[in-house]
Amino acid sequence: MLVLQRKKGEELLIGEDVRISITEVTADGVKLAIDAPKDIKILRGELAEAIAVNKEAAKKPKENISKDILKVLQEK
Repeated sequence: MLVLQRKKGEELLIGEDVRISITEVTADGVKLAIDAPKDIKILRGELAEAIAVNKEAAKKPKENISKDILKVLQEK
């Protein structure tokens, strides 16, 4: 894993096609602007995790689904 420190107005490049700009920095977080080709999927980490949980839940018998979802929600 690469860890970088950037300031407002600075950018980083991923390959030749993806540019990430720091647009705002506050005590609560960082606002990013991402310029990438449309064929590159960009997801927030928590959304990708929720999708994975939903896919896994779809494979299980229905009686186990609510328990698994509740477990994931309690972990957060």
